Amino acid sequence: MPSTPRSKRPANSGQRTTTAPLATASTSDEKVRTGHSPEAIEQDIRDNLYLIQGRVPRTATKNDWYMAVAYTVRDRILHRWMQTIEAFIGNQEKSVSYLSAEFLIGPQLGSHLVCLGIQDQVRDAVTKLGQHLDELLEQEEEPGLGNGGLGRLAACFLDSLASLEILGVGYGIRYEFGIFDQEIRNGWQAETGDKWLRLGSPWEVPRPEIEFPVGFGGHTEHWVDDAGKYRVSWVPDRTIRGVACDVPVPGYRVNTVNLLRLWKAEASEAFDFQAFNAGDYWRAVEEKVGSENITKVLYPNDEAIRGKRLRLEQQYFFVSCSLRDLIRVQKLRGHDLRTFHTTNAIQLNDTHPSIAVAELMRLLVDEEGLEWEEAWSITQKTLAYTNHTLLPEALEKWSLPLFGDLLPRHLEIIYEINRRFLDDVRARGVVDDAAISRLSIIDEAGTKYVRMANLATIGSHAVNGVAALHTELLKRDVLHDFAALFPEKFLNVTNGVTPRRWVVMSNPQMSSLITELIGDAWAHDMEDELPKLERFADDRSVRMRWAAIKRANKERLAAAIKQRTGIVVDPSSMFDIQVKRIHEYKRQHLNILRVVAAYQRIKRAPKADVVPRTVIFGGKAAPGYFMAKLIIKLINSVGAVVNDDPDVRGRLKVVFIPDFNVKHAHAIYPAADLSEQISTSGKEASGTGNMKFSMNGALTIGTLDGANIEIREAVGAENFFLFGLTADEVKALKSIGYNPRRSLDTDEELRHALDLIHAGAFSPEDPGLFRPFVESLWYHDEYLVLADFQAYSRCQDAVDEAYRDQDEWTRRSILNVARIGRFSSDRSIREYAAKIWGVRPVAVKI
Repeated sequence: MPSTPRSKRPANSGQRTTTAPLATASTSDEKVRTGHSPEAIEQDIRDNLYLIQGRVPRTATKNDWYMAVAYTVRDRILHRWMQTIEAFIGNQEKSVSYLSAEFLIGPQLGSHLVCLGIQDQVRDAVTKLGQHLDELLEQEEEPGLGNGGLGRLAACFLDSLASLEILGVGYGIRYEFGIFDQEIRNGWQAETGDKWLRLGSPWEVPRPEIEFPVGFGGHTEHWVDDAGKYRVSWVPDRTIRGVACDVPVPGYRVNTVNLLRLWKAEASEAFDFQAFNAGDYWRAVEEKVGSENITKVLYPNDEAIRGKRLRLEQQYFFVSCSLRDLIRVQKLRGHDLRTFHTTNAIQLNDTHPSIAVAELMRLLVDEEGLEWEEAWSITQKTLAYTNHTLLPEALEKWSLPLFGDLLPRHLEIIYEINRRFLDDVRARGVVDDAAISRLSIIDEAGTKYVRMANLATIGSHAVNGVAALHTELLKRDVLHDFAALFPEKFLNVTNGVTPRRWVVMSNPQMSSLITELIGDAWAHDMEDELPKLERFADDRSVRMRWAAIKRANKERLAAAIKQRTGIVVDPSSMFDIQVKRIHEYKRQHLNILRVVAAYQRIKRAPKADVVPRTVIFGGKAAPGYFMAKLIIKLINSVGAVVNDDPDVRGRLKVVFIPDFNVKHAHAIYPAADLSEQISTSGKEASGTGNMKFSMNGALTIGTLDGANIEIREAVGAENFFLFGLTADEVKALKSIGYNPRRSLDTDEELRHALDLIHAGAFSPEDPGLFRPFVESLWYHDEYLVLADFQAYSRCQDAVDEAYRDQDEWTRRSILNVARIGRFSSDRSIREYAAKIWGVRPVAVKI
């Protein structure tokens, strides 16, 4: 845990001027640094502009002003942070450590203003200084420390941990270049570097004194010590340093400030003077460059063996640093390592940190001298594993040669874990060789692999899915053998999202109206408080105000779309939005196929009475994922034709918003009329975008997949547009041999849409461009796009009819918000705390 705040600055230091005086003797330093009045905040901004940025107002840039305001807010957070550390060190309560390869935390300034409740005071202070707060908020670079839902969920969970006053730390990687920035060039995705650190980050607190050596490669040495105990020592052939960088995570309107600790890789020796003096300038810095590559970029392309090696290095690096840090803190708090599991709950966010099972055993047995059985008991009681996927390719596994070369001691430990586990399995009466093979950590079929999901399941005391359906499929299919043997391990905790960022901050007008109607407790107790809103759904005056707020949000997004794409959209049209990672199972191509079919309808009957619709897409494709990038190109190509066709006359528009991220999402979710959650049933673990849309009053069109099922149950079937095959129907159809061509025989509209794309109607400069896309559907259709198309198209017709009655649509929008409270991440964290971690809130007093 961090130990000291930023150095205190003397109030009378620096050059005084009449335009921006420093704090005077009559203003106490504590008040200026921690006070919430506009006057104290204004003075602290002036001080920080002078003493940290080294600027006077006349020469200050927008970034200088942003940094000064950010440091001013950070002052108030650090005051609470230090008190939280005192509470942590001084009590015996168990704390939570959340290990995740991603933390998509988003811009921090606006979120912190919400949590501290000082938006109005800061706005007043900034205005008096001649600046505009909205412009300064826009100035902030977004840390690209995650790829999508996994990282955003982790950030929501940190917010809820702090808001519920549960002591916790997030552990991850300080990527120098996070998820790439996305540009659209000639309709194609182009990746550019995410330079989020180029102007510095005011939220980081470097901890160079907290560092740990992390080894790779080498060999192991085995011997018996003087006490007759069998010992093993790992002798790495390469060692780097992991250095801590801390980011504070304040809770909402409480004193608790938790911690996100990110690890940065540095060379053990950054500069080789002998090589430099000999004229070998590259070798002089080779170790520095090679070591720092480990935290250079989020998710290197792992198609080649070098990419796979780097990815495994990343995962072990941050896990090793995190576990060593927890052992350090355990000793700092005066606790015996044998009670590690009583003071620490460690949650593994998917398989990326699952090497923690072997690493914690190595640390306890090899370095701390515990016996194997005791160390294994501690490891299992400490660790818990969240599975986030049903896709086989996403369940990580590493080839034995790669794993053994990089982590030889860990492979030995995994072999021993596996031997003991399979002996136990056989002792339980399992004699089926196929079942034992599936349960084994080592995949013996063909090229041998280490199965990380199996390792995480065996080494954890709890395994949870993230939606009711996902958990059932996890137990039925992916981890069936484990669930049959250890049913007590498996449970469900449905995901949630934080209402602080995704409603209070993103949708301030709607938040104000809700607060006016039911009070302000809903922001930290959605499940109990939001249902009070339901009675206002039948109040016409409330519906009118609600609709006006939605219109204003749509106008805000329309302005952003024009600025970023040049496309003019009509805010009075239905905003039909699908924003998420581009992947075939998420079925953005089902959506764009329906757009092509709707376009054909208009072309056949240009004077038809059509409900105006703006179809908005956003999301990034993995750089090496050809089909996903082709889908982005198709969306843009269809938009180029449809948007400029005079027959359409603006009644149908297609927009692809580039570089979808947290900052851009703030304007997108509140503006949606319709939320597209159309993944193939049984493929989406949970989804969290579906929750954000519903919290902001969008109605959903979707399949019975992931958390859609629970959302539909919560908001009411009549307020959810349902279509498509169920997970069981998908499985049954595939088991008998799915032939996608049969769907074409019964759906002329679908056949014509695909023929149009295949013939080059949307790519006249290259008629064959989209043939791989069409032919993949004709002959394979892995995610049953064609099988679900007709049901989807008919459901969209029902959406059109419902949207014609704007007043009724608004009523249903209010009901969506009133009934969505259980999908707050606060509820998720309460369930983790009670069912898995066994932790309690600790009030922090100032």
